[in-house]
Amino acid sequence: MSSCCTNFVRIRNYIDGKWVEDAGVKYTPLYNPSTGEVIGEVPLSSRETSLAAIDSAYKAYDSWRRLPLGKRMSFLFAIRSEMEKNLEELAYSIAIDQAKHISEARGEVQRVIQIIETACSIPTLIQGDTLEGISGNINGKVIRQPLGVFGGIAPFNFPGLVFGWFVPFAIGVGNTFILKPSTQSPLYMQKMCDIFTGIGLPPGVVNVIHGHRDVPEVWYDHPKMSGVCLVGSTPTAKKIAAKCGENGKRTMLLAGAKNYLVVMEDADMNVFIENYIHSCYGSAGQRCLAGSVVAAVPEIYDEVVERIMAASRNVKVGDAMDPDVYMGPVISAEAKKKIENYIDIGIKEGAKLILDGRKPAVAEKNKNGYFVGPTVFVDVDPSMRIVKEEIFGPVVAVLKVNCINDALEKIRAQEFGNGACIFTQNLFYAEKFIQEANVGMVGVNVGICAPHPYLPFGGIKDSLVGTDKVQGKCGINFFTQEKVATVRFDSPKRGKETSSETVGPKTGAVRSCVAS
Repeated sequence: MSSCCTNFVRIRNYIDGKWVEDAGVKYTPLYNPSTGEVIGEVPLSSRETSLAAIDSAYKAYDSWRRLPLGKRMSFLFAIRSEMEKNLEELAYSIAIDQAKHISEARGEVQRVIQIIETACSIPTLIQGDTLEGISGNINGKVIRQPLGVFGGIAPFNFPGLVFGWFVPFAIGVGNTFILKPSTQSPLYMQKMCDIFTGIGLPPGVVNVIHGHRDVPEVWYDHPKMSGVCLVGSTPTAKKIAAKCGENGKRTMLLAGAKNYLVVMEDADMNVFIENYIHSCYGSAGQRCLAGSVVAAVPEIYDEVVERIMAASRNVKVGDAMDPDVYMGPVISAEAKKKIENYIDIGIKEGAKLILDGRKPAVAEKNKNGYFVGPTVFVDVDPSMRIVKEEIFGPVVAVLKVNCINDALEKIRAQEFGNGACIFTQNLFYAEKFIQEANVGMVGVNVGICAPHPYLPFGGIKDSLVGTDKVQGKCGINFFTQEKVATVRFDSPKRGKETSSETVGPKTGAVRSCVAS
C-alpha cells in the first residue's frame, strides 16, 4: 500500500498539474474514524490559492476545449485504466479516512470506473441535430459546446463517487474543473491527482483544492467561473443556488434525503431483509439513499419487526479494514454525538427503542473510534423528528401503515423527495408505487434505488435544489450549452441573375421575423 495511506500525511493542493503547499495557512487534523487516531492534516486554503486555481483552470480551458474529442476521450480511458490498476489502493484510501468498510470502498471505486466508461460515450451522446429545408435553401443546426470552468464541492461520504459524477462528464465535453473534497476524506483525490500526473493530463484541466466554505465562496461571483456543483445538505444547496443565481452561474445541487422502505403483505421477506441490511446499515447509514423509515402494512408488521431485530443484532460493527466486519464507524466524533442525540430525541418523543446502537462492542484497538451500531425504533408516527429529519446514521424508524395509499401519502408529505422502495410481488402495487411515489428515484424489491451510470441520478423537492441531475445524458446537458445555427447554403435566387439595382429593402404585406 502507498505510504500516503499508512503514514502521517500532509494533504496538498493540486493546481496547474503540480502539488502546491499553501504557505502560512492553518491545517485541520485528518482522522481515521475506525481508531480515532490523527493520521494527517489538511490545509485550510487561502483565498489567494483559490483564485490561483481559478486562473489555472481558466487558462487551460481554451486549449482543452479545442483538443479533438477523441483525444479528450483517450485521457478518460487512461484514467479508467489507471483506476483499475490501482483499485485496491484507491479503495484502501477511502476505507482509511472515510471509513466505509473496505468491501464497500471497493464497490465505490468500481462504480466510478463504470461512470467513466459511460462518460467515454460522450462522442455519441453529445451529437447535435440538423434540420434541413427550413425555408428553401436554409438549414438549421443545433450543437452542444462547453461553457468554461466549473467548481465542485464533494461531501465526506462518497469521495470517489462524487468525483465520478462531476469530473469525467465536465472535462469530457471540454470544460475544466476545480474540485474541493471534504476535509474529512481527502486521501482518495490525492491518489487520483497522482493518476492525472501519470497519464499526462494537461495542467489546469483538473485542479484540487482543500479547505472550508471560504474556498468555494470565491467561485459564486467570479467572472471566470461558469457553474458550481454540490452534493451536500439542503440549506447549503439553497444558499449556493441563491448566490450563483444572482451572478448567472449554473448549478447542479443534490441535497438531503429521508427514504422509505415500504413492505407489503406479499413481500418476499428474505429479499426484504437482505436489502434492508444493505440499505440501512451499509456505509453506516451515511448516504443519501439509505433506508431510514420502514413502513409495513398491519398484516406483516409484527413479522417485519421480528425479522429486522434478528438480522440487525447479527450486524458486526468494527474496523473498516476488518474483513469479518459488516459496518464501520461514522465519520467523526461530532457525527457520533449528533446521531446519539437523535436517539435521545426519539425516546423523548415517545418512540420505543427496541435496539440501542450506542456503545457497541468493538475490538480494543477501536475503542476510541466513532461507532454507532444498528438502532431500531418502533411505535413511531410521522410527526416525530426521527421520522422527518435526516439523521445520517444507522438509525431506523419502523412505521405501521394501513395500506399502500397510506404509505404513499406519508411519502408525499415529506419535505424530501430523493428515493423510496417497495417490496412486493404484486404488479399493481409495484406500478402504482412507481407512478405515485413523490420522489425522484424509486425501487421495486431493491433497498438502494441508485440508478446505474447510464441513467440520471437525483431527487425532487428539497432533495434537489434546481432541476439538474448527475450521470448519463443529464450530466452532459448540464456541462454544455446549446448553440443554434441558421445556415443559408446558396443564393436566394438560385439560377437567376440578380441585378444590384434590385437589392435593397423589401416591401409587401408580410415580412418574416426569421431567415427566409
